[in-house]
Amino acid sequence: MLTFIGQLIGFAVIVAIIWKYVVPPVKTLMANQQEAVRTALAESAEAAQKLADADKTHAKALADAQAQSAKVTDEARHDSVRIAEQLTEQAGVEAERIKAQGAAQVQLMRQGVIRELRQGLGAESVAKADELVRRHVADPAAQSDTVDRFLAELEQMAPSEAAVGTHAEANLRAASRESRAALVATFDAAADGLDGAALTTLSDELAATAQLLLGEVNLARHLAEPADNPAAKIALLDAVLSGKVGATTLQMLRGAVSGRWSEQSDLVDGIEYVARLALIKRAEAAGEIADVEDQLFKFNQVLDAQPRLSTLLGDAATPAAGRIALLDKVLGNSVNGTAKALLGQTIGLLRGERADQAVLDLAELAVARRGEVVAHVVAAAALTDAQRTRLTSVLTRIYGHPVAVQLHVDPSVLGGLSITVGDEVIDGSISSRLAAASTRLPD
Repeated sequence: MLTFIGQLIGFAVIVAIIWKYVVPPVKTLMANQQEAVRTALAESAEAAQKLADADKTHAKALADAQAQSAKVTDEARHDSVRIAEQLTEQAGVEAERIKAQGAAQVQLMRQGVIRELRQGLGAESVAKADELVRRHVADPAAQSDTVDRFLAELEQMAPSEAAVGTHAEANLRAASRESRAALVATFDAAADGLDGAALTTLSDELAATAQLLLGEVNLARHLAEPADNPAAKIALLDAVLSGKVGATTLQMLRGAVSGRWSEQSDLVDGIEYVARLALIKRAEAAGEIADVEDQLFKFNQVLDAQPRLSTLLGDAATPAAGRIALLDKVLGNSVNGTAKALLGQTIGLLRGERADQAVLDLAELAVARRGEVVAHVVAAAALTDAQRTRLTSVLTRIYGHPVAVQLHVDPSVLGGLSITVGDEVIDGSISSRLAAASTRLPD
């Protein structure tokens, strides 16, 4: 019994200990576990709700996507139809453009073929005409007939208003032209009382002065500078040249620097011009002016035929003495003293001009001093005396001045004549007519 009671007490103690120390933590643990379960259940319910919401959203999105897909498919179908229509229309337009372009190209090719045929036929016709003409004018009588026919045409021409003069005079501006005319008037007044020796001295001194001014650029600039009162320029001139040149030369130079010159070089040209006039006046007084004119024109023809010689005589890099020495060697005894002096003076004072043009100006100046007009005539053969007389007569009637005919023979003109008077050209040569026919071939 005691054992039972003892066991019972022990059991009670154990129960009490368990109740006190074990049951509360277990109860707490169970409560926490229950709370955790409840929380898990709540979260599970919330997750289930979210899943349901997500299913609804997915279903809605799927429906929207299907609707959008149907819309896009419908729009693509309409676009494909529209694009097909546009491509068909563009293809039609492009086809029409290609057809039009092809037709235009065919037309151009046709026109090109026609043009080539016309040009070929025209060129062949001109070539045949050229052959026939050359064969015809090979006969001297037939060639002479072409000159006579041209002279007959020339006689029917109305009087010309063309201004005539030398190449150098044509390039002068108004102020220089007036100053040169005044200088020439001064020379004409003074030259009447001078003999051949005095004219030679005047020419040499004027040429030397021109050479001096070419070397002394500042002096030339001061003397050519326009001024209302030329007294200062005259005083400068006297200070430089008084006692070194004659009184007549100094008078000429005073008149030169008193004028108004458009360019500084025109003053030097004017002085050189009067120097030439002095020698031409000497030739007139000696009765040799016709020979001088003829020799000057012949030497110009020599320069035309020998461009290398013309280049050497006009080479500004070569000293004047060297060029004059070459000139003397070329001339020898073929010209008289006046022509030789004129050519030497002209070549010595060249400064960039072509020698052949300068000599031509010199020859024309000699002719112009006699009141004549120079006509440069190019013919295939020498003219007969009757033809030259007839040509001189008709040109004199046309220009209203005596005409000096300078003939140049050039077989390439074939027939007819080419006439140059001043700036006017009357071209009646057969070669020019054939050339004109060639240039006027149809396109």
